Amino acid sequence: MAIEPELSIVLPAYREAENLAEILPRLQAVLPGLGFPCEIMVVDTMAPTDDTPAVCAAGGARYVNRRNSDLYGDAVRTAIAEARGRYVLFMDADGSHPPEFVAKMAAERENCDVVAASRYVDGGGTDNPRVLILMSRVLNLIYSVVLNIKCADISNSFKLYRRERLASLRLYCRNFDVIEEILFKMVKARPDTRIKEIPFTFERRKFGVTKRNLPAFMLSFAVTLVKLRFDIR
Repeated sequence: MAIEPELSIVLPAYREAENLAEILPRLQAVLPGLGFPCEIMVVDTMAPTDDTPAVCAAGGARYVNRRNSDLYGDAVRTAIAEARGRYVLFMDADGSHPPEFVAKMAAERENCDVVAASRYVDGGGTDNPRVLILMSRVLNLIYSVVLNIKCADISNSFKLYRRERLASLRLYCRNFDVIEEILFKMVKARPDTRIKEIPFTFERRKFGVTKRNLPAFMLSFAVTLVKLRFDIR
């Protein structure tokens, strides 16, 4: 009988074969030091658009196609439905989230409900341009105040959750704003939700082009804030 993993490490991917070829071996090197069984799951597009299936097979990752659409929100929903671990850790597949940091996050899993790699607590940082850092800080501050979420870095996708908490949520957001939706709905359902932020330095993607369109991202961010605040589906 197969042993159920303690942790599912999930990487939503969209044409990230080149980055995954570098990330997956590094993740595999981290796993033995964690001291418990894990699975690595790559959630790709509905149909492969590059060599991601082969890279996953070579890198020991479970390959899953996302359901319903190729949007990021459906990658997250697919991952929650497919994850086998007691805890689920989401990280980007573009190389901006170092696999070695997973050990620090996993070590805190039993002490809280959410472990967040945070750019905006003491010791954290990012190598993005200053204008992007300012915009990100302002947007995160607005979300924190308006939605009453005690977290400095709400928008960073590099987070670890208890799977049972994720499975209980009804998530509707279609794009990257699903990250904020998760945290808001967790806190709304249980105001005593414990969030642990660990200082983290964000790095730029290694290969390829970002899938985030800045104007679209900001518009989506604003629309999602209104929808969540006033409980509009």
